[in-house]
Amino acid sequence: MASTFFRSVRSLEADNSRRSYLALALAASLLALWIVWFFLARVSVYAVTNKAELEVDRAAHPVESVVSGRVVATHLVLDQEVKAGDVLVELDSGAQQFQLTEEKTQLAGANPQIHSREEEIASEEQALVQDQQASKDALEEARAHYREAEAAAQFAQAESERIRKMYNAGVVAELDLNRSVADAQQRRAAADSQRYAVDRLEGEQRTRSNERRAHIEQLTSELNKLRGDRATAGVTMERLEEEVDRRYIRAPIDGRLGEVAPLRIGAVVHEGDKLAAVIPAGKLRVVANFDPPAALGRIRAGQHARLRLEGFPWAQYGSVTATVTNVASEIRDGSIRVEMALDANSGSRIPLQHGLPGSVEVQIETLSPASLVLRTAGSLLAGPKNNPTNLSAVTPQ
Repeated sequence: MASTFFRSVRSLEADNSRRSYLALALAASLLALWIVWFFLARVSVYAVTNKAELEVDRAAHPVESVVSGRVVATHLVLDQEVKAGDVLVELDSGAQQFQLTEEKTQLAGANPQIHSREEEIASEEQALVQDQQASKDALEEARAHYREAEAAAQFAQAESERIRKMYNAGVVAELDLNRSVADAQQRRAAADSQRYAVDRLEGEQRTRSNERRAHIEQLTSELNKLRGDRATAGVTMERLEEEVDRRYIRAPIDGRLGEVAPLRIGAVVHEGDKLAAVIPAGKLRVVANFDPPAALGRIRAGQHARLRLEGFPWAQYGSVTATVTNVASEIRDGSIRVEMALDANSGSRIPLQHGLPGSVEVQIETLSPASLVLRTAGSLLAGPKNNPTNLSAVTPQ
């Protein structure tokens, strides 16, 4: 009986030893496998940000009011397709229209006056030429009569001198001498009269020419003033037309209205107020803002990324894959801008459109768990400022 009990105890001890050895071998194998994984496995490190959204690759154009005014008509309809130049909002332009009508009326009245002055100047210039020609002919005729009278006077004077010599010689009577002297004086008086007539005609000609030239200069001055007034009215009309056109707020580009202001007829808008935003057609892209420590030197073009959109749980809809295309090199508003292109074969069931917000994970590197642990330990020892909070947990390769 004692012998049987002893053999049973020995058998149980042998079984326990074998189980212990098996357990130790299994633990050692697991530890070896973990060590191999810890030093040789590769895991992915991601930079994460919640500041991301979908945008079209062409920038949205804001529609702003360039002047202040009262709304008289609005054609803002959210998500409506518009063409460049379509009127979106009309502001009151009654005062400008009234001034424009006045300028048009003034301009319409200036043209006939200008035409009348031009014809009057042309007529005066023609009359001046004709009068100068007529005066020239009359003056030549008067000068011819003067030369004729002067010749007769000189002949009569010579004849009188000859008769005086004959009288002194006793050849002719005193009566003949007196008659010749009287004739010479008469001829001289006629010649002087003709000379005075020539001088009078020259003076009259100069006076008439000066008067006509003065009249022409006056008409020319009036014409220049009328032309200046017409030019001023034209410039004023162009300015008023521009002022009127500025009160028609138009779409800057083709696209759709992604944002509109709640305007009502009679509302007053001020210069610089944003009334709408036109989103042009184009390819969608992901735009994200990362903290500088997590992005600078880490995120580069060509890296893979995943976009998870708010409102579409990733467990149900999955994520959208993308590829980094551009990384800013300067900090703006405390963050780094990163642009990513959506993968064509992402196969997402989410209806993607401009403005959808979400979060982005960018795969920045792969390393072993041992390296990651050492890096994390070093970051913790260095302090919280050197430990970027937007580096996500790792994912095994």
